[in-house]
Amino acid sequence: MGRREMSGRLSAEYQGLEVKVPGLFRCPISLDVMRSPVSLCTGVTYERASIQRWLDSGNTTCPATMLPLPSTDLVPNLTLRRLIALWASTAAPASPSSSSSPPAASAVGPTPAAAAAELLRRVAAPGADPCPPLRKLAAFLNDDDVDEFDKNALARAGGAAETVASVLRRAEKDDDAAGLEAAEAAVRVLAAIAASDCIEEESKRRVAAALAADAPSTATSLARVLRSGKTALEARVDAARLVESLLRNANAGVRTTVAESEPLVAELIRLVGPVDEKGGLDTSAVAAGLSCLAAIAATRRARAEMVRLGAVPAAVRVLSADAGCPEQALRVLEAAVGCADGRAAICESAETAVPAVVSRMMKGGMGGAEAAVSVLWAVCHRYRDRRAVAAAAACEGGLARLLLLMQSGCSAAARQMASELLKIFKVNGKSCLAGYDSKTSHIMPF
Repeated sequence: MGRREMSGRLSAEYQGLEVKVPGLFRCPISLDVMRSPVSLCTGVTYERASIQRWLDSGNTTCPATMLPLPSTDLVPNLTLRRLIALWASTAAPASPSSSSSPPAASAVGPTPAAAAAELLRRVAAPGADPCPPLRKLAAFLNDDDVDEFDKNALARAGGAAETVASVLRRAEKDDDAAGLEAAEAAVRVLAAIAASDCIEEESKRRVAAALAADAPSTATSLARVLRSGKTALEARVDAARLVESLLRNANAGVRTTVAESEPLVAELIRLVGPVDEKGGLDTSAVAAGLSCLAAIAATRRARAEMVRLGAVPAAVRVLSADAGCPEQALRVLEAAVGCADGRAAICESAETAVPAVVSRMMKGGMGGAEAAVSVLWAVCHRYRDRRAVAAAAACEGGLARLLLLMQSGCSAAARQMASELLKIFKVNGKSCLAGYDSKTSHIMPF
């Protein structure tokens, strides 16, 4: 189904939320309204991200004209950018005559802003069920065929974040099924704003501020959405994304309140765990949960409680299963070794934990690699746990990975820790070469 057909199909559902977009404002590649229009030497203008992907793929021609490009310089089209900005601020809804059949009469207003105001009024109406308007808002914000300017108009509507956040907080007191359903619907709307790449940062900060206005109630309500056995996984993941937004944008006092919420931390750890009877892990759930736990771990007072609730085995499980997000998992373990209970948890399962850390050392970027070295150094060198040392010495490829890290521009502290760990790993051809995929010969450094 083409974009024009899709737009026609959605017009009845989102009547009053669409605007007619001039063709020149759309990128020839993505067909979306351009945010950062740039021109090639052929004179054709594209969205910067779209044309950059085209060029990075090795193409040397203009996508629209297919003419060879003597230069790949991208020149910002400031005039078009100003025109798009002016249009966005005064955009009118699409005329009913533009569709083949007359659309249903609008029940929510003539513009995106007016539509948002009407939907929010229905959400806030005393005694009314907030779920239907919240679901409509969430569907609109999550629809790929809706232009981002319309989405931002909804997100910018006055009082939008505060109104929806108040529905979420009511779940703390409304412990019935209807209260949970409303909380889930509110979470979907707020997460669509807070976690979307196309929403303006100011709108995201307003969501975080609305949630932080009553941090204890927000934490309790989010924990309830995460905890409910009947809650869809998507809603639980969205709840975790809101926790991450709150931790990233709120002040230190709010971050501490959230980080020290035992029910919330326990549910985030459960989100990282198995999602079916076979023990499978969901990558989106793992990513959302670990991002929150890594942020919570930055609060020193919360580390011991996080360890007590099972963060260490959860992070090790993710590393062992290669379920993605190795850097976040390694950062959780790095925070865990900062307290005695965390080191004990890692050493008690050293036969599993240490090989998992070693095997993912070079798969989480430089940050993940340095976190892995910090974990190994803490349990093997500083505290010299015999179980951890024995497990590290038995790991194939450990020596090669440490040498590779030391040669890859790591920090001075990580290089020093890696050099102190070298003596632990068995220096033999098998352990050294296991870290390399090539069949070339390598000279031993000593």
